Amino acid sequence: MSETSTSNTPLPFDELADAIKWRRSTYGQISGLQLDRAAPGEAWSRLPYRPVFVGDTQTGVLHGGVVTAMLDESCGMAVQLALDGTRAIATLDLRIDYQKPATPGLDINAHSICYRVTRSIAFVRATAYQDSEDDPVATATACFMVGANRTNMLFDKPRNDDALPALEAPDDPAGPFANSPFARCLGIRIGEDGTLIMPFSPKIIGNPLLPAIHGGMTGAFLETAAVIGVTRELGVSAPPKPIGLTINYLRSGRALDSYASVSIVKQGRRVVAFEAQAWQDDRTKPIASAFGHFMLRRSSGVDEE
Repeated sequence: MSETSTSNTPLPFDELADAIKWRRSTYGQISGLQLDRAAPGEAWSRLPYRPVFVGDTQTGVLHGGVVTAMLDESCGMAVQLALDGTRAIATLDLRIDYQKPATPGLDINAHSICYRVTRSIAFVRATAYQDSEDDPVATATACFMVGANRTNMLFDKPRNDDALPALEAPDDPAGPFANSPFARCLGIRIGEDGTLIMPFSPKIIGNPLLPAIHGGMTGAFLETAAVIGVTRELGVSAPPKPIGLTINYLRSGRALDSYASVSIVKQGRRVVAFEAQAWQDDRTKPIASAFGHFMLRRSSGVDEE
């Protein structure tokens, strides 16, 4: 943990909003996520479309993890805008409900509202959309811990204030993620025992002071692991369509490689329930777990309603 000096002086709202706009997570900055408008406890943000965000090149649809990471970051902005800038926050749990696939080539907007703050917990809800908030791509609810650690990203500077890394997807036409630029961007690979691996890299950092992995990146990793695991276990040719995902953050993801496995809880004719778990150097001490549902597809790129 960084032991830099942390300011305990509350910020006026305009200064707080400006600080949040420019001092966010490492991934949040390099993803291009922008805070367009701010109000006490509310954040309106926008994620410009980038080809690297695509999850399936056959359809052009964005990777679900991109939406998860955006909503996690946007919810965090709303929580900070409900506070005074003196306390660190961390995601405790995040539930994402996917309403429809994002239209390829368009930016995604998010409106997040922190509707209650207690002494230790903040509660948030958010909507991700493109044309209209009344026609959402996804909705989210989340809980954040207030005063999660002794860092303050709005004031403290990282020990290594290097240039931000780029989000790039190396070509791998023969690999398992040939059609998923975002999975390749995260460097996700499949181990010899079938376990998925996400190597640590600067671009997946959330809190650069600790440093700690972005909660949205952990969520993206768990969702990718679930897609691969369910597809492999069921022996289907088309990857399943995410319906909903609940992520529980159990401990901070450190600057280490992460591993994930998945198991099917219940299989129906059209819907599959699954559990996934991510860990680092000790499998008995997971950093996050997830529970969710997928809809099975008849063929690649064809959705069922």
